[in-house]
Amino acid sequence: MPDVTQWLTVHVDTVHGGLDAVTELLSGIGIDSISVEDETEFHEFLEQNRAAWDYVEEALEESMRGRSRVTFYLPDDNDGYAQLAQARIALQRLKESRDDCGPLLMSMEHTQNSDWEYGWKDYYKPIEVGNRLLILPKWEAAEPRGRVAVVLDPGLSFGTGEHPTTQLCLTLLEKCLKGGERVLDLGCGSGILSIAALNLGAASATAVDIDELCQRVAVENAALNGIGPDRFSVLRGDVLSDSALLESLGGGYDIVLANIVADVIIALSPLARNLLAPAGHFLCSGIISGREREVADALRRDGFDILDTYSKNDWYAYHCVKGRDA
Repeated sequence: MPDVTQWLTVHVDTVHGGLDAVTELLSGIGIDSISVEDETEFHEFLEQNRAAWDYVEEALEESMRGRSRVTFYLPDDNDGYAQLAQARIALQRLKESRDDCGPLLMSMEHTQNSDWEYGWKDYYKPIEVGNRLLILPKWEAAEPRGRVAVVLDPGLSFGTGEHPTTQLCLTLLEKCLKGGERVLDLGCGSGILSIAALNLGAASATAVDIDELCQRVAVENAALNGIGPDRFSVLRGDVLSDSALLESLGGGYDIVLANIVADVIIALSPLARNLLAPAGHFLCSGIISGREREVADALRRDGFDILDTYSKNDWYAYHCVKGRDA
């Protein structure tokens, strides 16, 4: 059972130029565990990581519009209210001494740690994908009813089965798998694609992600499905820049999966071809509408034939095999 300690969630609205002053002020009274939401930093992050972002939800952009906010948490007890009073007094002094920190408006709400650590799970329910798969959160009890269950606890990693790109890749995977395949999953996230492949009959799967968290989560999710290291291994690194990692992967895979973004798929395309067995399949998704032709051209240029194109909600996925004339 999660701890349901009561907390005060406190927000301080400022401006971009006032963020440092507010965080230093809070640190001075012993409040160091904070989170910052800032429109300027948000757009700077997107610009610096353009290769990883083809599309940003309008709702997310709208939620960040004009926002510069510092949030911190205090226990809902006498000590917490004492710190809250200190923060309020300090903010008032800052407001009186400077005119470049914006409104410095403080707002507060009550919450429970179960709300912000576990509340999202209320919205993650079993999902039927394709003709055979059931994506099943580990805390949900549901009968597969003839489907192949993939049990997941995604944590903070990408891959719950809800996003169209993941569903497209799972549908293609279900179509391609006959049983006994070696699978390589590039950008594995929660491990959902690799684990689905193994549960559908693949002999083994190797997964790769640049995020250490994903490495741990994917192994834990495999264990939830009764899959051990004899069939599933997860490596951390970037195959585009780590030649040693790429060499360690070898080749001869029957299926290579890449559910990432258009720019990374374009860069991976020649590598994926070399990683595949002669009759292997390259399944790629994460391609936003407007980039699909560019990705298709790159795949064909690198020697792939595109057998199928799937789309859902402005996202595209391709089923490719090595071209005979390449």
